[in-house]
Amino acid sequence: MKQIGLIGGMSWESTKEYYRILNQLAAKELGGLHSAECIIASVDFGPIAEWMHRDEWEPIRKELISKARSLERAGAELVLIATNTMHLLADDVAAGISVPLLHIADAAGEACVNKGLKRVALMGTKFTMEMGFYTEKLKNTYGLKVVIPENEDRKKIDGIIFNELCAGIFTESSREYLIRTAGRLIEQGAEGVILGCTELPLMVKASDLPVPVLDTMELHAEKAFYTALND
Repeated sequence: MKQIGLIGGMSWESTKEYYRILNQLAAKELGGLHSAECIIASVDFGPIAEWMHRDEWEPIRKELISKARSLERAGAELVLIATNTMHLLADDVAAGISVPLLHIADAAGEACVNKGLKRVALMGTKFTMEMGFYTEKLKNTYGLKVVIPENEDRKKIDGIIFNELCAGIFTESSREYLIRTAGRLIEQGAEGVILGCTELPLMVKASDLPVPVLDTMELHAEKAFYTALND
């Protein structure tokens, strides 16, 4: 099995879930006491979040490339950015290393195609929902029609992610709000809901909605595991 490198810490709440999923898959597929061969390079999310909200992406780009290169030097044979939003810089990170970078939107798009979905809702940080790098990939590569929440809902979801979920705060009121927002997108014709933030699956579950729920964290980790195993 190839060694998987994770750029984590954005936030650590979801990074630990990646580690759990990878190791559960190793136990399932390999049996016994097997676990996943992986390396984690974790960032300090505090300054990164501040740069994001000041629209200062260059220091983040440098930090992610540095972490990716450190993973490659440590023996990683494929790399994941364990967050959706930072895939805004995925092409730059991929260009800075010589091992594959597995894009989280590819994991989401492939799952949508496999389920026969044509029109999907995307929920995540305001950057993921608004900046185009994610929706355009889903549209251009996978032929998906992507709908996003209204402006006020986008602001509210972004606040829940940064002010609550990334800090390990989980409230029933926020959970209900996220489910209601997803419900409105389903009423607009969404055939599935992409949880395009790795913190959202910590709150919203497949059983909460009447359409398929795409957990990008789980899909990304699964894609990495089976790529590492089968290659």
